[in-house]
Amino acid sequence: MLLNDDITTIKGIGEKTAEGYRKLGISTVKDLIYYFPRDYQRYDDPILIKDALEGERVSVAAKVVSYVDTRKGGRLSITSLSVSDSSGSLRLVFFNSPFLKNCFHKGDEFIFVGTIKIKGSMRVMEMPEYYPVYKYKSMLKAMQPVYSLTKGITNNQIKKSLTNAREAFLKIEDHFSDEIRNEYGLISKRSAIEEIHFPENEEKLKTAIKRLALDEFFSFLMGVREMRKNNLSISSSHIISNEAVSKLEGFKAGLPFTLTAGQEGAIKDVSLDMSSGNVMNRLIEGDVGSGKTIVAAASLFLIVMSGYQGALMVPTEVLAMQHYEDLKALFKPYKIRVELLTGSTSLKDKRKIYEDLKAGLIQIIIGTHALIEDKTEFKDLGLVITDEQHRFGVKQRERLGAKGNYPHVLIMSATPIPRTLAMILYANLDISVIKELPKGRKKIKNCVVGTEYRATAYKFIQNEVKQGHQAYVICPMVEESETMDLEDVENYTDELRNVYKGQDISIEYIHGKMKDEDKTRILQDFIKKKIDILVSTTVIEVGINNPNATVMMIENAERFGLAQLHQLRGRVGRGSFQSYCIFINVKQTKESKERLKVLEDSNDGFYIATEDLKLRGPGDFFGVRQSGDIMFRLADIYNHSDMLRMAQEIVLKYGDDIKINY
Repeated sequence: MLLNDDITTIKGIGEKTAEGYRKLGISTVKDLIYYFPRDYQRYDDPILIKDALEGERVSVAAKVVSYVDTRKGGRLSITSLSVSDSSGSLRLVFFNSPFLKNCFHKGDEFIFVGTIKIKGSMRVMEMPEYYPVYKYKSMLKAMQPVYSLTKGITNNQIKKSLTNAREAFLKIEDHFSDEIRNEYGLISKRSAIEEIHFPENEEKLKTAIKRLALDEFFSFLMGVREMRKNNLSISSSHIISNEAVSKLEGFKAGLPFTLTAGQEGAIKDVSLDMSSGNVMNRLIEGDVGSGKTIVAAASLFLIVMSGYQGALMVPTEVLAMQHYEDLKALFKPYKIRVELLTGSTSLKDKRKIYEDLKAGLIQIIIGTHALIEDKTEFKDLGLVITDEQHRFGVKQRERLGAKGNYPHVLIMSATPIPRTLAMILYANLDISVIKELPKGRKKIKNCVVGTEYRATAYKFIQNEVKQGHQAYVICPMVEESETMDLEDVENYTDELRNVYKGQDISIEYIHGKMKDEDKTRILQDFIKKKIDILVSTTVIEVGINNPNATVMMIENAERFGLAQLHQLRGRVGRGSFQSYCIFINVKQTKESKERLKVLEDSNDGFYIATEDLKLRGPGDFFGVRQSGDIMFRLADIYNHSDMLRMAQEIVLKYGDDIKINY
């Protein structure tokens, strides 16, 4: 069995199963091997029911003491029963599982695993796992991988497929020699990948994750190194004119707002770079809502007034559309032609855009990945801007840059990164930082509360909606999980519709598994105020600017990294209205309270990013993906900062001698 063989060569995978795998992006044996778990579950010794704290995932050994009750609850079928041990009782609740009526009988003993909720004086465990006592003994202390799934593919199915593909693991090549591995105390790449899918224990798993995180950072930094070598002091054929610089002053004077010192400084840096005679490679790092878009607009203005074309690439169609509408209005007095190119652009319009872009009739093009397609050609591309750069890999940015004769490059990011890490990640870039918020913005008011505050939060959201504003509710899961007791958007939306029944409040949900056109439609409806409350996963972390949204409530806030929570919070507070963010801390542990207190007390993304790094430390590996950086499959710049530094050291020491095996 070879790594590039079709997924159907693995025993037990027929065409129907293969179709399910392809929905997960798995088409070959290699795709499956590199489809890493998103989490791990550990099974510990059972504890007494009375010792189980709210929000904690625990195991309890208990006896069934009631009959099984099954009833209808809206669209759900609800099955419940009571169990007890020597210390107290526990109510178990299952959804859409009526078959369990035949599984539990009075007097039966099981080990139940799940997260405790307190409802009144009763301890409740929803959708717990359950095991006969003899079977649970064999699972004690084992780390069980949990994979992202789709309809027709189960967790056990993925584990079985991986077991049947074990012979292909032998084909995995290592780009680090024995000498380098010994010097840095690294296990082989093959051992790491085997361990991540079939973990023997927590320590070995951590070692494996470290090795694979190192590989991702190393490959990324080698790409950055290559870019730096290619771009070092390259002479520019797109020098902006003195006339363009003079016109920029008039452009800034005509803006309906006053620029902040940070915005003025960033525009000055860009202007000097593009006047220097060398190609610009600059990162604009600004906190959420700091107004980076006007820096992009000024940069595009300079390049167009000097006779060249500019391109702005963003990660989502909604963000592209928003930039398009804003810039088109901004540049209308100067008769600058701005066009939009995304996956949804009609074939007829695409052909016209390709034609006019190549002829130089379009001065500014704004779009998504569609900009890097082979058909997109420019007459004279002078400036490439990438917004939310962490959503694009090095190769994607290179492809857009390659469409011109060494165009200037401007990268924008709202993900605040501690400067020590930014210097490594962006070693090939000059950096400008915007810290202040535009005038007129009010600081977001934050509160961290437990689950008992939900009813009050719902009332608060209702009041904001009645005043004409809108709200977001963030959940960590797309749909209900058999293994994780976390809020999911689909069930949560149903619950909210029941809460606000008869209130004339429109509620919709959105998540990353939806089709792009559906996501775009829902986000557009939200911006147009057709939706009052949007229930979402972190898919809205970037790509939506709705000044009318004033409240965000984040469920299971303890499951996210502080930097990502800050990024999410930045979706509100984008207008002149007072805005609020409610963090629901389900676990209520000392650690989660300490971490979320940082967010409650500060709106400064750079301070939060630094505290995030301190509080997590390099050993915190598990949980919901934190950084939002999708250019890495597994590595996280916060959780694995020590591996990032090690990768930098290896690149500097051995970069010339290593060939990367992707």
